[in-house]
Amino acid sequence: MSPVAIEIGPLTIRWYGILISLALGLGTILAYRRATKRGINPEHILNLILIAVPSALFGARLYYVIFNWPEYVQNGLLEVIAVWHGGLAIHGGLLGGVLAGYLYIRSQKLNFWQMADIIAPSLILGQAIGRWGNFFNQEAYGGVVSLEFISHFPDFIQKGMYIGGAYHHPTFLYESLWNLAVFIFLLWFSRRKLPAGTIFLSYLALYSLGRFWIEGLRTDSLMLGPLRAAQVVSVILIVLAGILLAWRVSKREKY
Repeated sequence: MSPVAIEIGPLTIRWYGILISLALGLGTILAYRRATKRGINPEHILNLILIAVPSALFGARLYYVIFNWPEYVQNGLLEVIAVWHGGLAIHGGLLGGVLAGYLYIRSQKLNFWQMADIIAPSLILGQAIGRWGNFFNQEAYGGVVSLEFISHFPDFIQKGMYIGGAYHHPTFLYESLWNLAVFIFLLWFSRRKLPAGTIFLSYLALYSLGRFWIEGLRTDSLMLGPLRAAQVVSVILIVLAGILLAWRVSKREKY
């Protein structure tokens, strides 16, 4: 399983980069159309992308590096910027992207909750696509499984999950499918007249619910002492999303 899709002389294009670009492109198109349907100037979506994406990448890398700081001290600080070697944490990306997006939305005097609802399906779609980058990098996989178990998956999945002389849980696939299901649900749910913020908060809660379960199967979790950091953050997001959702419903502010 090669992480490189195209190699022409010194030019190397990796599958991870292709998939992230695809996720960004499709997500932008979707959010652009959703903004237009709601009477919001879609140029704000493009501005948000230009601001939030670099912030999300910075946040995702910073989050990962903080949890693995001893490794970077040992291997050299230049590895801090070597994102092509892997090492982006989605929770750090969410924090960086949402914070940058919030500051832009506030500066333009837009409704944060309405804009968040427009963008939420794009976020989860991007995550569903991006997880396949982990497959090509042979990372973010789970514990060892039997040949009988892995034989239920397509041949290319079996080959990709044969790592270190053993088959492993294709946790990237579990999360990708879960995210795709959440994406479909959010599109269906957003057809209803809902309090502003419902779609975004539902995204946070549902994604976190799936991530909590899947993280328990992985072998490369970032740790907070004896606890898996992603599971701790997932629980916090589920509780926070539930509280904020109850508050948004009580406000009765609908589209």
